[in-house]
Amino acid sequence: MKLTRRDFAAGVVAGLAAPHIITSARAQGATIKIGMCAPVTGPAAESGRYAIQGAKLALEAVNKAGGILGKQAELIIEDDQTTNPGIVLAFSKLAAQSDIVGFLGSIRSTQVHAMAPDVLKLGKPVMIGGTDPNLTHMGNQWLFRFRPNDSYSGRVIAEYGVNTLGKKKWAVLHSTDAFGTAGGKALTAALEKLGCAPVLDQGYANQSQDFTPVVLAIKQSGADILGSYFTFENDLGIFARQLRQLGVNIPWVGSPSIVNITALKLAGPALYNTYGVADYAEDSSEASKAFGKLYRDAVKVAPDNQSSWPYDAVTVLAAAINKAGSTEPAKIREAILSIKKFPGAEGEYNFDQNGDGLHGYNIVKNDKGNIVFDKHIEFND
Repeated sequence: MKLTRRDFAAGVVAGLAAPHIITSARAQGATIKIGMCAPVTGPAAESGRYAIQGAKLALEAVNKAGGILGKQAELIIEDDQTTNPGIVLAFSKLAAQSDIVGFLGSIRSTQVHAMAPDVLKLGKPVMIGGTDPNLTHMGNQWLFRFRPNDSYSGRVIAEYGVNTLGKKKWAVLHSTDAFGTAGGKALTAALEKLGCAPVLDQGYANQSQDFTPVVLAIKQSGADILGSYFTFENDLGIFARQLRQLGVNIPWVGSPSIVNITALKLAGPALYNTYGVADYAEDSSEASKAFGKLYRDAVKVAPDNQSSWPYDAVTVLAAAINKAGSTEPAKIREAILSIKKFPGAEGEYNFDQNGDGLHGYNIVKNDKGNIVFDKHIEFND
């Protein structure tokens, strides 16, 4: 199935704002079921609502365009509670339903790692948003990534900070979970290749309430620029406010969480004039603009990557099943891997054999609360 821009924009219906545990545009007879693990509760509950809304928008568009294999699609959601045990339980509940043909996992790498053994055991396609490069390089053929991985984000952050902003003395800040550790290593490696080994490599624990020691370490390091990988937007909001309160005003280039709607609301002016790598940037392509309008009209807030990757995941999964003409897992897998030049909200999808669909990032700037697109950097290696 090839989606036109009209198909892309189709399917907006009333009542999308409130998440439901089961939602469908149900026709008489059997439906094609897609499972979704999402943080309905826990610290990421707000971003979870955005993810659910993105997936629901895609579902409505797919159903309006004719559905999957001529049937209406149904989304079944389980709460992952924003925890590793929570997502393992949520996925096990979905996996027990034999008529679910594919799944959406988490945007958080640590949660994807937690569920990965069960994904491999089940042997059905799972769409993910986690960006730890290892996720698609550990022999699990059922994981398909709908965001660029952090081997790209680290290179983009480093190149932009060094070559565009002209900064050489870096403080690298990252969470100590799987996502933050991998991101920090990727950024450090990219900086070292540019001859700018970090003057500080600082980890922090998720759900920290006081970042004063971290801020003081950055201040005392003599760094003239900060690069960061934050897992949770609430941590980023607290850190940003404390960073400014303690008088640190060096340039800051962050991973995608720095431009998420939740982080912008929590941090406010503390994030003004910062930069971020963003897999979703509304002005980066015609498909991104189309999704932005669709989402704003339906949800009445600006979109970010919390909603864009689930939108693309549902859209691509539906297209792949239609292309395969079957719900057999192996045939769906081959159809996903064969997708090239597919215009999505996140970017143009060209899947490699590892299951990575995107291979670059956008650079954006926070201009007094407005996220302004600067440029896209794509890698072919």
